[in-house]
Amino acid sequence: MKLVLTGSLGNIGKPLTEDLVQKGHTVTVISSKPERQKDIEALGATAAIGTMEDAGFLAATFNGAHIVYVMEAPGSNNFFDQNFDIKAAINKIAHNYKQAIQQSGVKRVVHLSSIGAHTDKGNGILAFHYDAENILKQLPNDVSIKFMRPVGFYNNMFAFIQTIKAQGVIVSNYGGDEKDPWVSPLDIAAVIAEEMAKPFDGRIVRYITSDEVSPNEVAGVLGEAIGKPDLKWLAIPDEQMLNGMIAAGMNTNIAQGLVEMNAGFHRGVLYEDYYRNRPALGKVKLTDFAKEFAAVYYQK
Repeated sequence: MKLVLTGSLGNIGKPLTEDLVQKGHTVTVISSKPERQKDIEALGATAAIGTMEDAGFLAATFNGAHIVYVMEAPGSNNFFDQNFDIKAAINKIAHNYKQAIQQSGVKRVVHLSSIGAHTDKGNGILAFHYDAENILKQLPNDVSIKFMRPVGFYNNMFAFIQTIKAQGVIVSNYGGDEKDPWVSPLDIAAVIAEEMAKPFDGRIVRYITSDEVSPNEVAGVLGEAIGKPDLKWLAIPDEQMLNGMIAAGMNTNIAQGLVEMNAGFHRGVLYEDYYRNRPALGKVKLTDFAKEFAAVYYQK
C-alpha cells in the first residue's frame, strides 16, 4: 500500500516508518526539516518536506495514498512563547488535514489523538485533541477514521530529571498509590501499524497503553534505575505547581492547561472513557523504560 505519515521521524514516526517499510509498503514521511530527508530515505521511505500549516502541500502529498496517518504537534518549544495560542494552532492544523483529505480523495485515515479526547471539560491542555477529533469527524461519511488515543507517554517522565537532580524528588500536583496508565511510543507505533492492516469501516476509537502503575511505583522503579532507591514522588497543591511553571517562564494558558490535566488524572475525568474501553497492555513495561530513563539521566 501507499502510505503517508505526518510527524517526521519522532518517537512514534521512526519505529512506525521502519515497521511499515519492512512490511513492503511504499511510505512517504512528511517533515518540516530539510535535514531530515537523508534520515528518512535511509529507512527506505520517501521524504516530503513541508509543513502541517500548508494545506495545499498536504493535499498534494496525500494524493494517491491508500492511508494517511495524521497527528498534531504543537512543539514543546512553543510552551514558553507567551503569544502562542495552542488551541488556535492545533485547530488550524486539524482543519488543514480535513481540507487536504477531502481534496486528495483519501478514504482511510489514522489519527493520533489522546487520552482525554472524549471530552472538552476537565482535561486541561488535552482539550485540543477533543477539538481535532471533532474537526475530522466533519469529513464525509465515506472517509473512515481510526482515532488512536494513547495514554501518558513514558517519555514525559524525562521532565522529572531536572527536579530529581535539583531537589531529590519527583514533583507534580498529583501522586499517591492510585494506578495510572502509561505508554511507550514503540507500542503506539505497533498498534498504528496493526490498525493500518485491518479493514476500515466508519469511525472507531482505540486506546493504547503499555503499563498501569501508580506515581509511588514510578518513583520506586525510576529511583532504582538511577541508583536512588529512596526516590519519592511529592504531590503539591495545584496553585504551587502553577506558580512554579509561570515563574519558569511558561505560557500562562499552557501552564494552566498542564496543571488541570495533571489534576484530572486522579479526579476521574481523564480515564473515565479509557476504563469503559480498557485495552490490552502493550509490551514495553515501566521497568523497560527505566533503563532508557537512566541513560538519559546520566547524560544530562
